[in-house]
Amino acid sequence: MARVTFDSVFIKHPEDILEPRQRVRVGGVEIGPGLRFKDTAFGGINFHDPQFFNHELEIKTDNDVIVIIGIY
Repeated sequence: MARVTFDSVFIKHPEDILEPRQRVRVGGVEIGPGLRFKDTAFGGINFHDPQFFNHELEIKTDNDVIVIIGIY
């Protein structure tokens, strides 16, 4: 497991649109590059919510998929 910056997992596009840099799993839901989103919850987490947006993430890697374990 590792603790990484929000920007190392998600690309921030103009107008607060986010896109995963690679396949990401959170709460059993997988999303990947090319999926741009804003104010959408994945695995019960809205990454635009101030308690998550721009916070550090605890992750592990499982077959080239980033698995988000925690948010700090």
